[in-house]
Amino acid sequence: MNAIVEVVAFLLGFLGWIMVGVALPNRYWRVSTVDGNVITTSTIYENLWMSCATDSTGVHNCRDFPSLLALSGYIQASRALMIASIVMGFFGIIATLVGMQCSKVGGENYVLKGRFAGMGGIFFLLQGLCTMIAVSWYAFNITQEFFDPLYPGTKYEIGEGLYIGWSSATLALCGGCCLLCSCRFESTEEKMPYPYQPPTQVTAYSGPVMSQGPPSQYGRNAYV
Repeated sequence: MNAIVEVVAFLLGFLGWIMVGVALPNRYWRVSTVDGNVITTSTIYENLWMSCATDSTGVHNCRDFPSLLALSGYIQASRALMIASIVMGFFGIIATLVGMQCSKVGGENYVLKGRFAGMGGIFFLLQGLCTMIAVSWYAFNITQEFFDPLYPGTKYEIGEGLYIGWSSATLALCGGCCLLCSCRFESTEEKMPYPYQPPTQVTAYSGPVMSQGPPSQYGRNAYV
C-alpha cells in the first residue's frame, strides 16, 4: 500500500514540477483589462521577464524588461521564488526516486529509503510553497491596482499563467503531503532481519552416578 501511495505522490510532484516549467515562461501572467475603455486598439500582456503588446491586426511586439533594479520588488521576489521552486522540485524528484520502495536504487535498506522519501516530500512541499507565494503575491498586486480608483497606470487582469502556477503548487503540496504520510522512519532494529536458529537439543540430566554398594535393607517405598 505504501508503494502505491509513493508512486501517486511522485507523479503528483513530478506533474507539479512540469507545470512550474510551463508557468514560468508563460507570457500571460497579467493581461490589460478592457473595463472602462471605449476603444481598445491594443492588448498588453506581461510576465516576469517581458512585456508584450498586440494590435487589432494580430501583430505581437515583445520587449524584455530593460533593468532588473527598476522592476517592482514583488516581481523580483516572484522571479527568485519561481526559480527556487524549480530547484526544489528537481531535488524532490531525485530524492523520491531513491526513496521509493519499488525503486532498486539504494538497495534493500528501507530505513534509508524512507528517509530519502521523507526528504523528497519536504522538497515537494517547499516547491509548492514557493510557487504558491510567488503567484499569489503577483495576483495580489494585480487586484490591488485594479480596484484602486486612484491608480494612474494601466490596469490588468489575472492571466492564464497564474492559474497554471496555482495548479502546480496544489499538485506539489499534495504530493509532498502524501510522501510524508507514506514514509516510515523506523529504527534499524525493527527492520534488521534475524537469521533463523533451530531449537537446540536439550539433554536430560542423568545426575551423579551412584556407586554400587551392598543392597539396602530398606525397600524403595520406605523413602519419603
